[in-house]
Amino acid sequence: MRIPLADLRAQHQQLGRDLQEAIDRVFAASDFVLGKEVRQFEEEYAAYCGTTEAIACANGTDALELALWAIGIGPGDDVITVANTFAATAEAIVRCGAVPRFVDVDRQTLLMDTTRLEGAITPRTRAIIPVHLYGSCVDMAAVMAIAARHGIAVIEDAAQAQGATSRGKRAGATGHAGCFSFYPGKNLGACGDAGAVITSDHELANRMRQMRDHGRAGKKYEHAIVGRNSRMDGLQGAILRVKLRHLDAWNARRREIAATYHALLRDVDIRIVAVPESSEAVYHQFVIRTAERDALRHELEASGIQTGIHYPIPLHRQPAFTPYLPASMGDLMAETDAAAAEIVSLPMFPELSDADVHRVATSIADCLTSRAVAAA
Repeated sequence: MRIPLADLRAQHQQLGRDLQEAIDRVFAASDFVLGKEVRQFEEEYAAYCGTTEAIACANGTDALELALWAIGIGPGDDVITVANTFAATAEAIVRCGAVPRFVDVDRQTLLMDTTRLEGAITPRTRAIIPVHLYGSCVDMAAVMAIAARHGIAVIEDAAQAQGATSRGKRAGATGHAGCFSFYPGKNLGACGDAGAVITSDHELANRMRQMRDHGRAGKKYEHAIVGRNSRMDGLQGAILRVKLRHLDAWNARRREIAATYHALLRDVDIRIVAVPESSEAVYHQFVIRTAERDALRHELEASGIQTGIHYPIPLHRQPAFTPYLPASMGDLMAETDAAAAEIVSLPMFPELSDADVHRVATSIADCLTSRAVAAA
């Protein structure tokens, strides 16, 4: 039997009746754009994350743009982030007219190396976007202390970290704003594109709500600013309300699977990407490193085991972003470049069986052992 990297069908089969009831409510009310279900999801998600506000929007990229815009980021500004992330992180910065400035990642966690952060700040730096990758959180206490010393805003990219914590606080709840994607494959995923920003700054939240809805000032056809259309669909709000009730249980199962991988791969010649001591992870991905990455992926695929790479080309190597970078940037990103050549994501989803986890781990051990013997 094939083992996929992720399997949404298994999740949706379990929730079938509840999802159908949620969809039926939206159709009965014909409440398809924003509306009651979205407002209730905003309230429930803010409460879950420990903030006073959640602003639902069309997708995770828009969430980042809305947050950057709301704090005033624009032309002439620099925003510090990492290159080991999905393109949307830097894309949102550029679309606001600002320039992304990358810092390297920590060798063990592959998250932002906070010891390099202060050295990257210049007079043009207006914001920092720490990325909570793979379901682990950057040490937000360290980021916030540096940001406070320099009067810089912090926007958390928590697209892969729904439910994770940094020093006991939910991902997204420590910075000035936290941005989420609810793309279907996320730990909390919609049935289509959707996103949200959380904050406890009421004024900031109001600016983002205005921006997402064509700049409306509260009444229909009254537009205070030039906004955009980034409204969450009612169907997605209703679906996310159903799934949110299961998020903690799903994340707990992901941690169980991760613990099993750790135990079974303990004596295999690989490196498992670590979780910071300050974070409780939710394992959106379970990532290992090996110099035999391509051969390992080929053999696993041949045996029916799907893997992924998150991400094979760092952003400082992408043509879309190289025009914004200094010529020496590659020399400053040694850990990011090294990781990109070695990382591989293993199957990880709550419905993954113990037997399948054992099969994945055994297949990895067999592959790497046979290659080591052949090379001897």
